Amino acid sequence: MFAEKGLVKLEEFQLREPGPNQALIKSASTLISSGTEGAFLLAMPNTTQSFPQYPGYSNAGVVEAVGSNVRGVRDGDRVVSWTNHASHVLEDASRICAIPSGLSFDEASFFALASIALNGVRKGGVELGESVAILGQGLVGQLALQLSKLSGAVPLIAIDMLDARLGVSVKSGADLALNPRGEDLMGEVGKATEGNGVNIVIEATGNPDAIPLACKLAGPYGRVILLGSTRGETKINFYSEVHKKAVTVLGAHASMRPAHESYHGHWTDIDDAKLILKLMERGELKVKHLITDKLPYQKAPEAYGRAIDKSALGIILDWSQ
Repeated sequence: MFAEKGLVKLEEFQLREPGPNQALIKSASTLISSGTEGAFLLAMPNTTQSFPQYPGYSNAGVVEAVGSNVRGVRDGDRVVSWTNHASHVLEDASRICAIPSGLSFDEASFFALASIALNGVRKGGVELGESVAILGQGLVGQLALQLSKLSGAVPLIAIDMLDARLGVSVKSGADLALNPRGEDLMGEVGKATEGNGVNIVIEATGNPDAIPLACKLAGPYGRVILLGSTRGETKINFYSEVHKKAVTVLGAHASMRPAHESYHGHWTDIDDAKLILKLMERGELKVKHLITDKLPYQKAPEAYGRAIDKSALGIILDWSQ
């Protein structure tokens, strides 16, 4: 739990039996969403700034019991759910997805962040041969990079301020990995796109100062996808960077997905999660190289410290003991 700003604690709770439509799940691996959870822990702008909080939404575990009305889910099933970092969680049976037999709990725990990234790629409408640049190579940016590649992006450009993350981006399939601190970003992007600018720019940093850069990188009729949740206000010259180039700016917050039925460009989180799990099972979406830390849940305060200082990428809490 986040007891107060900057303070992570472990809290015991009374385990409850599942309701008629619920499943009780014993957690195995939960993935920390470093950007979002770190922002909420630090009470940054555009977060609730209220405490206590119970973070987490990428849970992989085993069903231990189901309610009287539940069909199609049984004790012993390996499942994922959008539930908290906790030893046990309760979730509506309609809101869980089965883990394919070939996937580990650690890999499966990436399902939620990968589906968030996929929502941004869908909003961009990536077509074969379109150039894509992704600002920010945290977990969501790395996953958006791979999903853009699967959609046919050429060239695929990764941009981040940390060289270690850019090294991972190359493993994820980036054609070009650039650090604005030490390279001529506009010049290198210009060469890669033959002076046309980028067709699609996905902003995945959550830094409000990155949005003007995203719009600047976009070429005429380009699309800028706001995938990261910005923590503050942005100042931009809309005339030169958006209006004059006829750039389209699209928000891609996961909360605005359709609730029940998927349609072109707008998939439900359940449908996207099932697809993500299939892509991982087929080896087309790879996440093992994104895991940098796996810590027992008792070391959650240490894990969040590493998330905040950006010394780690994929941080998993282990609940298997």
